[in-house]
Amino acid sequence: MSLNREQKRALQKRGEIGEDGTPIATRRQPAGRQQQEERVGFRRYIGEVRAELRKVAWPTRSEVINYSIVVLITLVIITSMIAFMDWGFGEGLLKLFER
Repeated sequence: MSLNREQKRALQKRGEIGEDGTPIATRRQPAGRQQQEERVGFRRYIGEVRAELRKVAWPTRSEVINYSIVVLITLVIITSMIAFMDWGFGEGLLKLFER
C-alpha cells in the first residue's frame, strides 16, 4: 500500500509506522479480553456524579409547568382520539355483521 506524505506523517505520529515506513508490530489483545478500567471508589463515584449534575442545564419551574401542561393536553387529545376510533370501529363491525 502506498502512502502519501500526509498519511505517512499521521501514522508516524500515532506510532503505527516507523521512520522508514514499515509497520510497527504491536501485540493485539483478544477481542474478549480488553483492558479493564480501574475501578473507582464509592466516594469518588458520587463526587463525579455530582460534578456532572452541576453541568446540567436544569429547566426553570415555569418551564416544567408549561411542559407538563402540554404533555397532559396532548395525552387527553390522543386518548380521546383512540377511544373515539375504538367506539367507531366497534359500531361499524356490529352493523356490518348485523342481519
